Amino acid sequence: MHRGWPGPGRGPGRGPGKGGWQQADLPDAEDAAAWLRGRLPDGWFTGAPEVRVDREEILIVGELPPLDEEFSDDDSGRANRAAAVAGRISRFREQTREERIDIARQAEHRYRRKVAWGARLGETEELFTTLSVPVMTRLRQPERIVLDTLVDAGVARSRSDALAWAVKLVGEHADDWLSELRTAMAKVDELRAQGPTTDGPTTDGPTTS
Repeated sequence: MHRGWPGPGRGPGRGPGKGGWQQADLPDAEDAAAWLRGRLPDGWFTGAPEVRVDREEILIVGELPPLDEEFSDDDSGRANRAAAVAGRISRFREQTREERIDIARQAEHRYRRKVAWGARLGETEELFTTLSVPVMTRLRQPERIVLDTLVDAGVARSRSDALAWAVKLVGEHADDWLSELRTAMAKVDELRAQGPTTDGPTTDGPTTS
């Protein structure tokens, strides 16, 4: 995956600092999925890739063509299938590396976000070197106890891992609610854009000739 930012055009207000691009500089990425569908080569994936976008990163995950070989349903067959899937994903990663770098560079220039890649084959999904962003927060004792319990139970290695695990769990079990929330937020943005503006001539009071 391409990890660097475009070289030209760096400078105050245009490039990423330690925390990434300044939020005021970020262009809208609503058309990122459509742009990528038009830009990606035919034959990479069996259909349109899944495109996940946030303030820092665009993640592109596509479904690879299924394996031609049949495997038995015993332990040996399952192990061989898992190895074949891992090999197919690794082959895709290596064979498409240079072109993915080029596409990532274009997308990063267009949307001012890092680009990461992933591939899915059946039930196996592998992400290629995705961005990890630190998030600062303050937790009171009850919340800290929850995280420490997860650490003590071996579910997570640290409070940071425990917090990431908790966020992932909420996301998995609240997809419908989160989707409705995003839709409502988009509606608010749409209504705000349709509201009155202050453009045009204004007067402070009556005028006399």
